[in-house]
Amino acid sequence: MNIPIYQVDAFTSKLFGGNPAAVMLLESWLDDTLLQAIAVENNLSDTAFLVPRGADYDLRWFTPATEVDLCGHATLASAHTLFEHLGFAGELLRFHTRSGELLVTRAQEGITMDFPAYTLSQAQVDICICDALGATASEVVQVDGTNQQLFVFEFEEDVAGLEPDFAALLAASDSCVIATAPGNNCDFVSRFFGPQVGVNEDPVTGSAHCALVPYWAGRTGGSNFRAHQISARGGKLDCQLVNDRVYITGSAVTYMHGVVDLPA
Repeated sequence: MNIPIYQVDAFTSKLFGGNPAAVMLLESWLDDTLLQAIAVENNLSDTAFLVPRGADYDLRWFTPATEVDLCGHATLASAHTLFEHLGFAGELLRFHTRSGELLVTRAQEGITMDFPAYTLSQAQVDICICDALGATASEVVQVDGTNQQLFVFEFEEDVAGLEPDFAALLAASDSCVIATAPGNNCDFVSRFFGPQVGVNEDPVTGSAHCALVPYWAGRTGGSNFRAHQISARGGKLDCQLVNDRVYITGSAVTYMHGVVDLPA
């Protein structure tokens, strides 16, 4: 069984930046155990699997450890692959996912994804998590319905300087940590730490902006944001909050493509 595979750097216009994802278009769903094994073998933060559904596509995302409910960079990589390599001629893609129907469109500035805006609630500052991060947050916000929390810091330098103890972070909480602060040259910066899902630090996390954008909108009163995820690879996102949706625009570039040779 030969299955084409594409590796795409998402949320960047240059190779070796942004967040790499694998994209595989299947004729029909393989067994979940096999999907997980492929994600482990790919050894990227996420592998996206697509199956046609009429003119639409079913879309699922797997980290090396588990299937996840929503993944921004692998959705962007999937759209880029369909537009650039697999002959999708339209301007609008419709993905059916565990997070509902997601619409993705070609935009002048790149590719725009229509994602849900998460609801937020205040949480207590957990000293054990802060100790694992190596710094104390000024505010902690729970991302409702997820295993994620926002840890808010005063300055970009605070977020840039975090050097988490990932073993301690995993032991301290079941929640992934999104660290954020106002940006020096953008509206806000972030980093994402997810040892709970097998990804110690995700280079660029589109889904985290489903929480980040509502948070910063509530704090600033704005609705349009330039965001920068300041991981080692780094990534840039243009975001807009419209009612209960977050529109995230980014670019992507193809690193390689090939064929996965599976036993029949």
